[in-house]
Amino acid sequence: MSSFLISAGDASGEMHAAGLVRALRRRAPQSRFAGLGGSEMQRAGVELLAPQRDLAVGGLFEVLGSLRRIRSAWRRMNRALEARPDLLVLVDSPDFNIPLARRARRLGLPVLYYIGPQVWAWRRGRVRKIARRVDRLAVIFPFEVDFYRGAGLPVEFVGHPLVERLADFARDWPRARARNALQLAPERPLLALLPGSRRNELQRMLPLQLEVARILHARLPSLHFAVALAQSIPREAAAPLLARAGAGLPLSVHEGRTWQVLRAADAALAKPGTITMELALLGTPFAVALRVHPLSALIGRQLIEVPSFTMPNLIAGAPIAPEFMQEQAQPARIAEALRELLSGPARQQQCEALDSVRRTLGAGGSAGRVAEIALEMVRGASGT
Repeated sequence: MSSFLISAGDASGEMHAAGLVRALRRRAPQSRFAGLGGSEMQRAGVELLAPQRDLAVGGLFEVLGSLRRIRSAWRRMNRALEARPDLLVLVDSPDFNIPLARRARRLGLPVLYYIGPQVWAWRRGRVRKIARRVDRLAVIFPFEVDFYRGAGLPVEFVGHPLVERLADFARDWPRARARNALQLAPERPLLALLPGSRRNELQRMLPLQLEVARILHARLPSLHFAVALAQSIPREAAAPLLARAGAGLPLSVHEGRTWQVLRAADAALAKPGTITMELALLGTPFAVALRVHPLSALIGRQLIEVPSFTMPNLIAGAPIAPEFMQEQAQPARIAEALRELLSGPARQQQCEALDSVRRTLGAGGSAGRVAEIALEMVRGASGT
């Protein structure tokens, strides 16, 4: 019976980790799973040693207020490593997982990294660290294979884990069904507001998004707004912000039903991250806006080496989704871009570009491919 320790420190990563666990269970039903994650992983049969929400903080300086929770999760995962699992599986979250890989290396444990860190965007010096500490790397974007070439690390493109899942979801959840399930008017125009899956993101992004909504509502009185809260964000965390900035707006709040909101929406306002890939794969036009701590922004400008923070833009090689970062994240400018995406030529152009992005990412099946890699590593480590 094989044992797997899995570390997934954010909401999107733990969803993909849960898919991997299900694929492994189909191939090796007697396996045991424990680790850092959330409710998706728990439902897949993982014993949670530390909750993912303890690491749900983004930004360089914003993380300081969560150090106590992060240290607690670190200690628990290190104790689990000392129990010598057959394989450590890391999923994204490089700031936590790359140091964890070093601990595993010192203990002589095999390490598989699924959804490699986006070091091609910034902190490229980490490639050497990853190569020293990780045995195999499974990447989800085709261009990443070339980036890691020459690092001395076996790298395999396994496809994007969302492709298959979202294709199935889109087929099962047409727009009408999604609106009915969310109790939204079938024909009223709808804008999704997606403030992020981390606590500090909520504090910065939701007030900005609601200010944009207020401008749009003044211009388009029939427009409704749907705030999608990630599972890692409790409703009570959003309630004071909604009461202050959302008062008088025609909006609804939906917890843990983000994909239904995306299917129901005519357009969306999001922050950079996995949500932009979800929007692209579901074909929902969107704009991106981000505000972070000023010091985080200052340092980020010195480190980031890509022309866009939005993954569909990088895949397309063009600014297909409007992007408003830091000082450029002005509510009036964002509102105008969204108004154009709700109807008109800009909407059609982006929909066509998103369709091209979807084709680039292949047909799905990444969880199964990663499960085969994991079992191959376990067999190799045991000599069977």
